[in-house]
Amino acid sequence: MTRPSTRAHGRRIESYAALGDALDEGREASVTDGASTDWADRLAVLLAEERPEGVLHYLKPARGRFLDQTGAQQLAVVRESAPDLVSLCAGNADLILPGSDPDALAQRTEEAVGELCAHAGTVLLFTGFDSHAIPGLRHLRGKAAMYTAHVRAIADRHGCPVVDLWSLRALQDRRAWDGGGMRLSQAGHRQVAAQAARVLGLRCTTSEGRLVGGPGASPSRLRRQGVGWLREYYAPWLARPAQNGAEGGHEA
Repeated sequence: MTRPSTRAHGRRIESYAALGDALDEGREASVTDGASTDWADRLAVLLAEERPEGVLHYLKPARGRFLDQTGAQQLAVVRESAPDLVSLCAGNADLILPGSDPDALAQRTEEAVGELCAHAGTVLLFTGFDSHAIPGLRHLRGKAAMYTAHVRAIADRHGCPVVDLWSLRALQDRRAWDGGGMRLSQAGHRQVAAQAARVLGLRCTTSEGRLVGGPGASPSRLRRQGVGWLREYYAPWLARPAQNGAEGGHEA
């Protein structure tokens, strides 16, 4: 007997577009077993597994500061493809910018969500995460909390499901992070994908709050790694011009 097609808010999911910012892109975890890398890829695999034929049209546009030129290009991809599901995990890169304003960021986010809702079947939103245990990002906790409250309100106003990363206990474990807390580890990506799957009502075997492996890097090592990551990855990214174009769709 064939399984029913995946649905979100009563809609069939045959296509999925993962939108986000460059921090999300920078957190992709390297793997050696041929498995999917970041949380969006893992979620696409779970969505495909729910399809009777096991095929999902998956779009992952190029990343940048989402609420900037690259974000506009990602929105254009959604307008053209009208996917059944869009995930929007953005804002973290913008919050790191000096002088960033979470209120202004939320206003622009809501404008983007309104446009996404007009062209996509379901828009899945993500809150910020609680950075109190991450030395390199601890100073942004207040801004992230304010932006998270805005995201929840935006989700309520637009009827969007929301993945609450702030309350995801697994992300407060050092094993969930690499690069000084500036990018998710393989375990962290699995947890985010699992939480998104649960919100969408998909079957997933990953248990929230349970991570495998050693104790993770010490706070001092996380701090050193974070400084290196900011210098080697994020600073050059801030200086580069906005990316143009978007990656084409592919089958998951």
